[in-house]
This record gives sequence, C-alpha cells and structure tokens, in this order.
Amino acid sequence: MKKTLTILTLGAGLAGSVLLFNFTDFKAATAEWPEYLGGPERTHYSTLKQITPENVKGLQVAWEYHTRDTSGQMQCNPIMVDGVLFATTASVQVFALDAATGKELWRFADSRDPQWYNTSRGVTYWAEGDDKRILFTAGPWLYALDARTGQMIESFGEGGRTSLRLGLPEIAQNKFICSNTPGTIYKDLIVMPVRLSEGPDAAPGHVRAFNVKTGKLAWTFRTIPHPGEPGYETWDKDNWKNTDVGAANNWAGMAIDRNRGIVYVPTGSAGYDFYGGNRPGKNLYANCLLALDAATGKRKWHYQFIHHDVWDRDLPSAPTLVQVKRNNKTIDAVAQITKSGFVFVFDRVTGQSLFPIKEVPVPTNGLPGEHPWPTQPVPQKPAPFSRQTIGDNDVSPYAENRQELLAKLKKIRHKNQFELPSQEGTLIFPGFDGGGEWGGPAYDTETGILYVNSNEMAWVMKMEDVPKADQLVGLSPGHKVYTLNCSGCHGPELQGNPASGYPSLKGINKRRDQATAHAIVSSGKGMMPGFSHLKAEERQALIDFLFEQEKKEVGDDVHASMFPLPYKMDGYNKFLDKNGYPAITPPWGQLSAINLNTGEYVWKVVLGEFKELSARGIPPTGTENYGGPVVTAGGVLFIAATKDGMFRAFDKKTGKVLFETKLPAAGFATPAVYEVKGKQYVVIACGGTKLGTPKGDSYVAFALP
Repeated sequence: MKKTLTILTLGAGLAGSVLLFNFTDFKAATAEWPEYLGGPERTHYSTLKQITPENVKGLQVAWEYHTRDTSGQMQCNPIMVDGVLFATTASVQVFALDAATGKELWRFADSRDPQWYNTSRGVTYWAEGDDKRILFTAGPWLYALDARTGQMIESFGEGGRTSLRLGLPEIAQNKFICSNTPGTIYKDLIVMPVRLSEGPDAAPGHVRAFNVKTGKLAWTFRTIPHPGEPGYETWDKDNWKNTDVGAANNWAGMAIDRNRGIVYVPTGSAGYDFYGGNRPGKNLYANCLLALDAATGKRKWHYQFIHHDVWDRDLPSAPTLVQVKRNNKTIDAVAQITKSGFVFVFDRVTGQSLFPIKEVPVPTNGLPGEHPWPTQPVPQKPAPFSRQTIGDNDVSPYAENRQELLAKLKKIRHKNQFELPSQEGTLIFPGFDGGGEWGGPAYDTETGILYVNSNEMAWVMKMEDVPKADQLVGLSPGHKVYTLNCSGCHGPELQGNPASGYPSLKGINKRRDQATAHAIVSSGKGMMPGFSHLKAEERQALIDFLFEQEKKEVGDDVHASMFPLPYKMDGYNKFLDKNGYPAITPPWGQLSAINLNTGEYVWKVVLGEFKELSARGIPPTGTENYGGPVVTAGGVLFIAATKDGMFRAFDKKTGKVLFETKLPAAGFATPAVYEVKGKQYVVIACGGTKLGTPKGDSYVAFALP
C-alpha cells in the first residue's frame, strides 16, 4: 500500500511550491510513539527491547534534522505514526519527517502569522478512516492540518484554526493566552491545556474541549466557579468576574483513561501568583488534580495540593496513569508529582489516596491583607524526591563567598518550605521550577517503578510595595509602563538578571527590530507572557522607551494599567554563589526511582555535571534539568535534560550510567522511542538556549548500527 504526502516549502502553509513524495506504509512493522509522552497514560514508556543495557554503548547517530530555526527553545516531544515523525521548530512551525531517515516530507507555517514565540512541547494526532489530522497551537490559535500533506483543513474553525479564547468571558477576550503542551484526545474531542498570564490580568483558566472535526467548543469546566457552582464559597464573592483574579489553568498537560472516559487535569495557581489578599479561601479548583468526565467536562472528583497558593506551586507536569499492587490486588491509579518534590497517588475512580496524607500546620505570618491557609497536605509516602528546607550546613562548601551567602540566608525566611512571601525576602525551595518540573516522570508498567528527574535550585522571593501614581510622577509614559510591568524581571535599570535567565534589555535596539519587539510584548516569548492587557498606545510607549526613541516629557497617567494589588514580587532571583553556581550543597540535579507499590526508593543518582568543577576534583554535582526521561522494556532509561548538554542512558534497575554523549545543543525536551522496519530509534530535540546554553536547531536520532 502506498500513500502520498505533499511537501511544502519552508514557510509555505496556505500556498507554496508543491512536490509529491511516495513512501511505504510501515504501520505493520512499526512500534509507534503516537501521542505526547508515548500514550494517553503519559508513562514515557516503550515496549521495545532491541536496545539493552548490554548493547546501548553501541548507539550511533542515525540521522540529524536541522530545522533552520534558532529563534527560541525547542522542548518538543515528537510523535511517530505510520513511519512519519511529527514535531515543531522553535517558532512553532510544524514538520513531518521520514522517521527512519530524517528526510523532510512537509513543513507548515501559517502565512498570516508566520512566526510565534511561545514554546511548543509537541503536537496531537487524530484519525478517523482516511481523515488523519495533526492538531497544534501557535499563539492563541488551535490549528488542524492534514497529517498527510501539511495543508490546513479549511472546515476546521475559521479556515483551519479556532480561537483558544472560545468559551472565555468577554472581559478575557483580549487577555494573553497560548498553549505550550499538546491537547488530549477523547473520541472526536480535544481537551486543551492553556498558558495564561500569572498576574492579576490573567484570563480565567477554564478547562475546555473542542470538536476535532469542526473546531467548535464542546464543553467547559470553570476552575474559578461561578455563583451556585461547587467551590464558589472558597473564593471572594466577586473573583469569578475576572477583574483582578484569574488563571487556575491547566498548562502542563493531561492524562486520559479512555476506557473509563475520565480525563485527569492538573491545574496551576490563581493569578496573581504571590499575593492573595483579594482571593480569600482555599481557592478551588486552583492547584488541583481534577478527574473530569471526558465527554461532558463534569467533575467526578478532585484533590487540592496547595490551599490558597502564594508560592506559584502549579502542578508542573501531566499526571501518570499507573497500577499499584495492594494485598494481591491491582489498583488502577493516577500519580501526580509536584514542584514541592512530592508524589501523590490516588485511586483513579474514587480519588482516594493510596498513601497517608497529613494536613500539617504551616506559617501564617503573611503580608498585611493576606489570608494564609493554616495547613497544607504532605504525603507520608513516598518520601520527597527533593530536599524541603535549607539550613546553614546546606550552603555550598564550594562557594568562594560562603560567608556572604550565610549572612544573606539568615536575613530571609527559610525555616519552612511554606514560609510566606515577605518584604524581607523568602527562600523558595524547592524552587519556582521545582523539584518536579514539566518534563514529568516515566513509569515502568512491568515493575511499577516511577522515574523522576528533579532540580535542587533555591530561589529568593522578595515582595515590594507597588508604586503609587504619585511615585510615578516625572517618568515618561513608556518608563511608567516599564516600571509597572517589566522591572520585576528585567530590573529597574533594564539590567536584567542573566544568571536567573532574565536578559538585559540595555541596547535592545541593537539586537532586535521594533516589529519583533512588538510581537514579543504582545504575544510573549518562551516563559514570558504577552502583555495584551496594555493599550496599543502603552505598548508603543514601552517600545519607544526600550529603543531610546521616547520623548522625555512627563507623560499622561497610566491608571488603566496600574497594578491593582498592594504588593508585587521584585523578580525571579536564584540563590547563587558569586560564580553563578547554586549556593546550596550538591546535588543540584537528581534522578530517582520509586517503587509505587511500596512507596520506597529503589535508587537515587546525581544527574548532570559541571566539567570544570569535576576537573578540580569535585565529585559530579548534578545540574538544573528540564525535560523528562523515557524508560523501555529493554531495561534502559534515556534522558537528556541537563545543562551540560549530554544525552545519557541508565540501567533502569540500578541507576548506573551505561552510555553518554554530547549533543549538538542541550536537549531540554523528552525523547521519543519507536521502531521502523525492525530498527529502534531514540530521538531528542536539541534546541539549547535555556539556562544560557548555546542555541541549537536539530533533532537527533540514535540507533544501533
């Protein structure tokens, strides 16, 4: 049987030069990777056994595909169906490759909006008979493409795309929205994650399903309940109106039990992330795992991991559908990791925890006007996979300014993981990114072992008074907009905080053109949200200020864009030593294996290395790591993720490193594993860029010779 694909030239989309390419349907001889993270259970698991602990050291590069796009990060977990690999570039152009050779079959970028800057973690495949579709997001749009040709399906939505704002209230129609993570399929529905602002201007994080064929909205679950809905009483009576509270959104992705028709949806914190004086109560359904009827969106059960979150403790990854053995019985369960370094495990149907959970007392000395919740849930098993607190003995012995760091630590709140935001400063540990992060864990369906990589990076949060209108007198309009919206991350003098990942904006006019700057301010880039709440004239004033083209006269007031709360955070600042290394004792990155049947650890190893420190005789410290592992029936665990740019294979039974090689750029993504024509491949996106690493543009496939 033969199939025909259409190749579109780079940047084509609605129109372009067309060639024809015939290829063999490999389905009968193919072990696929058909969905994000391997399948609907999000287990990162492959049944393939060709690559083993005995032969993995013989892996070689089978092919490398260059995307010719280095405009941002590549965090994509590719999918592979019918011998074709589908993935995205840094600017969210979608492409299809021959999965055995890496040869490009087609490539798509919408000619109306040829470049977006939101980070993409992959695409979704759906098929019914000869109708085969790739669904993905770019900016505020959900697209449907013909999987065989890369052409937009005109009958879907508005000429091939539908708005992610469908189903949101009128007040949210111009607010920032995009999606980093592929949607989840149930029959002819796709349930969509969305990323929103994390400020008081955030849109509400309603969970919504769209019809795969038409693009129409199918159902909505409101995560900030309206009057009369369960959970409404856990907020202020007007929070549902979305004037200064929003989010509580799913951005990390979902898992689905298609046999039971249940979709499992982890949600994030309410916006504003760090002050909740205007949203008293537990704030359901923020920071929850929701079990929803996949056909209707009706709630079956929920569990809240953080009550009244003021630490940005979003649930960082899709949940994992697992099976736990208890008393000679097998229980279908769902496991959820957290930024705090915990693993929670629940019965899939009832929501009952399979390990004890305690509500522990936590500090309540919040900022004036705050409404801290007096307890937080802590699972008693498994033990945390990340450290929970830092004391004097945990300041790095390798830091040349250790005494300075000790003095800094003593001045800020750091005794408890749940120390509240403060104006003197509060240590956030595990850090804002975790602990557990968006890469998520892998689960071995044979053994019941969960594999999770984690960060050991502390951050310092400091709250400050929001400038009042009279304090902004004397500033130009653009300077006012910058002070209220940008200075927290990029500094009052535009100096940025490169060590924490926030670039300097000084001399931006020499590195960017105004059109690109406008696009980033409006639509965001990477983890920076777009400032769509700003008026057009305010955005222009900001650009003029950044490009040093603004007149210096005192400007009009900017009350329409004033921050509506009394406090805001002064920026995302890592707790680093003078040389830019983590200021705490190693390990700084770990990989753990946890038996979910018992809640006990099988092994734990350091993940990542700073070669320059090793050269000084310092044992491997681990590094920050983003992107998850995959585990195979052949006995091997594969992971990139680390700042050192290595790709590694571990013995899944022992944690021993079996193979490692330097990638062309750091692989901050989760690999994909599949087989074509009897050969097993492991593919990783190598985009670099994050954590200050060199840029890359390639996907690399490894296989045995």
